[in-house]
Amino acid sequence: MPEMKYDDYLVKSRMPLFWCSGCGNGIVLGAILRAFAKLQLDRHNTVVVTGIGCWGKADDYINTNTFHGTHGRALGFATGIKLANPELKVIALMGDGDGATIGGNHLIHAARRNVDITAIVVNNFNYGMTGGQYSGTTLEETYTTTSQFGHIESAFDLCRLVEAAGAPYVARSHVLNVIQLEGFITEAIRKKGFSFVEALSPCPTHYGRHNGMKTAPKMMQWIKENAITLKEAEKKPQAEWENKFVIGKFTDKESVDYSTRYEAVMALAEASVSKGVSEREG
Repeated sequence: MPEMKYDDYLVKSRMPLFWCSGCGNGIVLGAILRAFAKLQLDRHNTVVVTGIGCWGKADDYINTNTFHGTHGRALGFATGIKLANPELKVIALMGDGDGATIGGNHLIHAARRNVDITAIVVNNFNYGMTGGQYSGTTLEETYTTTSQFGHIESAFDLCRLVEAAGAPYVARSHVLNVIQLEGFITEAIRKKGFSFVEALSPCPTHYGRHNGMKTAPKMMQWIKENAITLKEAEKKPQAEWENKFVIGKFTDKESVDYSTRYEAVMALAEASVSKGVSEREG
């Protein structure tokens, strides 16, 4: 079989991309497809699961098996697909509204279950597709269409949340550092058990416009000025970086892929059903 290249995983007939000018989703998509090529994933043995939202459109451009589910439920569907066929490589793509606000409960339980799924969340700090409402990751004192006087709720730190829930691999990068982002995605897909990568990519159409960043370069500069590496944060008092975006790999540990445990339970259930049928027929 010839070596797979980046664009072998891209549906070229659906170009150009759907997303707004200045949106980082295309950057994240490119990082994912290059990770696929680096790992030489079998397109027929790979399933990309998406939910609803701007990032949920990513499955339109990926040349593997895909499943487009309902809002907030991508990880539920991904879990079912993986357990139905453990041989599949399953990747769930979600936005912050889809994966952490509406789907937040699925996120923490997917991390706790530790089934072999890779979750990639593009955090654009609002609900981009439906009008720019605030989400669970909207920063305090910033502005959205539903917080026009300043957002009063603190934002979820998704990496710390997922790490606390038990995920063995958790990392965060942003669309300025494509090489790092691609590396994290590659490692996450390779990892056994539940892996999580957050990609910071502010929405230019809503979040940027409402917060004094009307162009993509200004948003990129904002990320750059407000990002700090995990190693740098560990050397400084928390007061100096608590309002910064901490970038890096939060956890990367060996773990038991719980998919095998579910397989064992399903085998026991099937055996029990078969025994019951035999006893009734006897």
